[in-house]
Amino acid sequence: MAERKLLSDILNIEHPIIMAPMFLVSNSKMLIAAGNSGITGAVPALNYRTDEAFRAAIKEVRANTTGPIGVNLIVNKSNPKVPQQLKTSVELGVDYIITSLGSPAEVIKQCKPKGIKVFCDVVDLKFALKVQELGADAVIAVNKEAGGHAGPTSREELIPLLVEKCTIPVISAGGVGNFEELQKILDLGACGASIGSVFIASDESDVSEEYKQACVNYGAKDIVMSTKVSGTPCTVINTPYVQKIGTKQNWFERILSKNKKLKKWVKMLTFAKGMKALEKSAFSATYKTVWCAGPTIEHVKAIRPISEIVDGLTKPK
Repeated sequence: MAERKLLSDILNIEHPIIMAPMFLVSNSKMLIAAGNSGITGAVPALNYRTDEAFRAAIKEVRANTTGPIGVNLIVNKSNPKVPQQLKTSVELGVDYIITSLGSPAEVIKQCKPKGIKVFCDVVDLKFALKVQELGADAVIAVNKEAGGHAGPTSREELIPLLVEKCTIPVISAGGVGNFEELQKILDLGACGASIGSVFIASDESDVSEEYKQACVNYGAKDIVMSTKVSGTPCTVINTPYVQKIGTKQNWFERILSKNKKLKKWVKMLTFAKGMKALEKSAFSATYKTVWCAGPTIEHVKAIRPISEIVDGLTKPK
């Protein structure tokens, strides 16, 4: 049974919420606003093209908030930058690291002696037990309501299972967009929530006004799973352009993806092409709109400052 200790106690914050690391979206302004609103924010190291830019962002956040700072590292072998990103994170003394898409062994090994907590994204019990054995401080249960790369299991099934079988805390990721939903995952046994999509339409976000407004205008029914973006299923808003190009790889892409010799390179090319499309959509007006978001945009009714979004998550109506 997981230790029943709230995320607010673990990270010394007012509310048990991590503003989830969102590829292309998260930035230092958002982390500062999160820290000053009683929660904590994490940023993907991959949002910065150079180590210098990554260092500058962490230092900027540290100088402008007393709240804990988190970094998300993609730890699979397709990320050649991870050794330097980890080195920089440890050197600058971030408070916690969220690992995704691979083994956290090296991250845990380097962070433990420095007192940096390591939270690991998991989608099932098998991987949760594996990272627990490696020494993770908590698991982040990525359920089927999550934005981006969602898991296959509902939060109602995944959270209680992990809480029962794991001895480390369980943080829920997916499906929390208001106060009632936060209380629901806490009642299921989670120690807190990693929340992303509702923060896209924030004043502090640097994405385009069109992307922010799309999060206001569209709802849960408009979220679809696409394999066209990164080669693996990813949630996007079902814009007219997404409807036009479809959400599944075409027959030629599928054949290439199954070829043993070619699939690694095809996946890398698909990912690179997809990320370029996401970046262009996120920061400029284009008819080729591929906007990543989760079903919790259902609760986004206006573009607001992060402090107001946090109020909506932590105070009953």
